[in-house]
Amino acid sequence: MPNLNSVLKAEITRLARKEIKGQMQSSQQVATRQRRDLAALRKEVRALQSKLTRLQKTAAKAAENGVAEESDEGPSLRFSARSVKAQRRRLNLSAQEFARLVGVSAQTIYLWESGRTRPRQLQLEALAAVRSMGKRAAKQQLNAEAAE
Repeated sequence: MPNLNSVLKAEITRLARKEIKGQMQSSQQVATRQRRDLAALRKEVRALQSKLTRLQKTAAKAAENGVAEESDEGPSLRFSARSVKAQRRRLNLSAQEFARLVGVSAQTIYLWESGRTRPRQLQLEALAAVRSMGKRAAKQQLNAEAAE
């Protein structure tokens, strides 16, 4: 008959290993999940850093080209696609005529009115100038341009 002490010791060792294995498996799953989350966060940080770098380069180029930020110029000019269409109709002008007043193409006016694109700062200023014109002033300016 085997020694009772050695059998009992072997059984306790087997049960302890089994219990440790179960505990370690859940800990390993948690660690794996955390590593995966950490890798996703690192990837997100890299993407945000590259986006920040791109934006900084864009801002630097804009500063080099002399484009001032809206907050530096005083009141900012607002843009609305409906407003462009309303101004053109108020002045009773075709898209081609309105485009000549603003200094852009008729296609650009169409794109602004449809809301597909937005005017640049200089074009916003031209739109603001046209906004203050009346029908007669607009027709006179168009006639003066045609005469030249």
